[in-house]
Amino acid sequence: MVLLFFIMMSFCQLVFSQQPQPGGPRPSGTEQPVIRGTVKDVNHKAIPYASIVIYSQKDSSMVAGAASDDHGHFRIPVRPGSYFARITFLSYEQKVIGDIQVTGKGFDLGLIELKEESLSLLEVEISGEKSQTQLSLDKRVFNVGKDIATTGGSVSDVLERVPSITVDIDGNVSLRGSQNVRILIDGKPSNLSDPSALRMLPGNTIERVEVITNPSARYDAEGEAGIINLITRRQKQAGLNAGIELTTGYPENFGASLNLNYRSKWANLYANYGINYRKSPGKGYSLREFSGDTNYTYEQTREQTRGGLSNNLRMGSDFYLNDKNILTLSGTFRIADEQNKSKNIYTDFDSLGAVTSTTYRNEDEKEDRINIDANLGYRKLFSQRGREWNTQLQWRIGDDTEKGDIIETITGSGNAAMPARTRNTEDEMNWLLQSDYIHPFNKSGKIETGLKATLRNIWNDYLVEEQDSLGNWVVNPIFDNNLKYTENIDAAYIIFSHKPGSFSYQAGLRAEYSDITTELTKTKEKNHRSYLSLFPSIHLSLAIDSSNTLQLSYSRRLNRPRYRDLLPFYSYGDSRNFFTGNPNLDPEINNSFELGYLNTWKRGSVLSSGYYRYKTGVFERITVVDSAGTTRFFPINLSTQHAFGIEFNINYQPLEWWRLTSNLNFFTASTKGTYEGTKLESNTNSFNGRAISNMTLFRRLELQLSADYVAPRNTTQGKVKAMYWIDAGLSTDILKKKATITLSVRDILNSRKRKFITDTEGLHAINEFQWHSRQILLSFIYRFNQTKKKSDTRRQDSMDSMDEMGF
Repeated sequence: MVLLFFIMMSFCQLVFSQQPQPGGPRPSGTEQPVIRGTVKDVNHKAIPYASIVIYSQKDSSMVAGAASDDHGHFRIPVRPGSYFARITFLSYEQKVIGDIQVTGKGFDLGLIELKEESLSLLEVEISGEKSQTQLSLDKRVFNVGKDIATTGGSVSDVLERVPSITVDIDGNVSLRGSQNVRILIDGKPSNLSDPSALRMLPGNTIERVEVITNPSARYDAEGEAGIINLITRRQKQAGLNAGIELTTGYPENFGASLNLNYRSKWANLYANYGINYRKSPGKGYSLREFSGDTNYTYEQTREQTRGGLSNNLRMGSDFYLNDKNILTLSGTFRIADEQNKSKNIYTDFDSLGAVTSTTYRNEDEKEDRINIDANLGYRKLFSQRGREWNTQLQWRIGDDTEKGDIIETITGSGNAAMPARTRNTEDEMNWLLQSDYIHPFNKSGKIETGLKATLRNIWNDYLVEEQDSLGNWVVNPIFDNNLKYTENIDAAYIIFSHKPGSFSYQAGLRAEYSDITTELTKTKEKNHRSYLSLFPSIHLSLAIDSSNTLQLSYSRRLNRPRYRDLLPFYSYGDSRNFFTGNPNLDPEINNSFELGYLNTWKRGSVLSSGYYRYKTGVFERITVVDSAGTTRFFPINLSTQHAFGIEFNINYQPLEWWRLTSNLNFFTASTKGTYEGTKLESNTNSFNGRAISNMTLFRRLELQLSADYVAPRNTTQGKVKAMYWIDAGLSTDILKKKATITLSVRDILNSRKRKFITDTEGLHAINEFQWHSRQILLSFIYRFNQTKKKSDTRRQDSMDSMDEMGF
């Protein structure tokens, strides 16, 4: 594999070595003129993501904008005319360049140097943050910014605020209504598809979220709905920078975190440590009516608490060996000690409605969780602009051990207690080796290629023991096994992209060879699968003018089963309802088409997207009832699904102190399949929406209000009812703007409840469950050696609009 990569890289270098280099004579033609340049600091280090906004000399209206790339370069298409430019970046002095006369040949601003702002510990200020949207050829970037509602929260809370993403009350993440989404951290795989991992990671470690609804061949083919890439914070300001955050809340939520960053000419060192204690109470109700040979009913009430103490440590360093070679080392360590308790009460009725018995079942479970990952990366830059080689090695392990004690008592049976105990160990280990090469050619084209190899091992050892009348512990043979899951995936890709004027296109092909084995060792069940799959992608973009952009894309992807979708055992706390995985799940295949249109104006923008997804081997969690009334919930590869949708992301600033943001997603889906001869079909029309209002009151008080609504939808075995909630937050700077205090309330109406109806052969069930959704959080943040400016709303609005263009 490595040899193949070097052959491909050498071939690319040979083919394109004779092509004109960037910055050479401009070829004749009719392409739109551009304003170009390079942004660096006084030490001649490139400044990526600097904001460049172009204004008309005539009326000072904003014309276009861009963000500098990783090398500080930018190119902004404009029409011939007179302009001036404003260049800004966090913690650097703003620079304005006037008298820019653009002809048919464009205009080169050359090298633009930004100076760092002077810093004083006696006058500590932080740059104003505001959520921004950037649109590029194959992804959208949402800068988390100063979102009051998520201050002091977890990564799960942060994702809830991102357009196109929804998080249900159990922490499961969906993208445009589908949970089959891949979550990365800094472009690398993570274990964050597990809801409990999302709750453990502090939200203040995230700087921005990249949403890739139709990924190119550059990315893993996994995740049929798309990819969510979490970019962690790294301070770009020189010297030592630090921040402390303290949080307290109700229900029990206490946390503290420390962020440290030191940046010099030769290295960027960073560390984050967070400790948190949380307890989340929950309650639910279920009414189940069984029909068949015998008709009977039972009611179930459930009380549950989960949570405990968690610690998170993230450390890393970027070593600048010289201006062309960068070595990166990073790692995270997460450990949690949780105590989960549940209390279930079952009331049984006969066919006439008379109570026949009541069962009390209590479980006390101790859960210990450890996650570790280590990363080694190397980045090689070349003299040719945009040419680079990246290689990375990653190792990840996870260990989750659960031990539970159960007592069940049934009235009418002499109140005899029936003890049971459980042991469930879930271990995972992953290795990743990846190498990518980018070679630019001509003026605005490039070819990308890379190789990747991953190895994934999962072990799930589970055991249930019940105590007999003599006090002996007897193994329950139904719940005694050991799962071994091995997954080897080798991949290679190539991408060609070009931007002739205002039109951009990208075409790619990815090949993945999968070798997968699942084995239940005690029952000697083994299933081996291997297959080669091709995943093409194409992205087209047309900048109609500085305010209108059109995009069209297609990709073929798959969705491999998630960690918990494979585990044959979850919990024995509810003896009548078992949630399990399916170790024999096959991948789900998806073909996705998307058309997007971005319109920006002086005070806002609208991003409209239409999409179609055709899926085969669809994952569907179904319900099956046995003759004893025990219900099992587990996933299967159902059959096919057609899904259409229209999505709108709207930003509008009606007044200087008031900004509105909303996201609406309307979709329809048709699912058809069979299970053991029974047809399972559904047709649903649904939508979800979010509206956020940010207001600055009295020039120093930030008020945020938001409302979410998830409409009802049909499933193959019933219906999920609507859900809605309202959040609010208030924030202000104190201590001469060196600190910020924030008060937020999540789910003010305490209305966020999961309600669903199950209708299948022999069973009609009404279900409702809610984790204690209403939360009150008070957060205090203190910062050292960072700067904060007074907000210039008009300038920020221009920057927002510029970023949304995504050039």
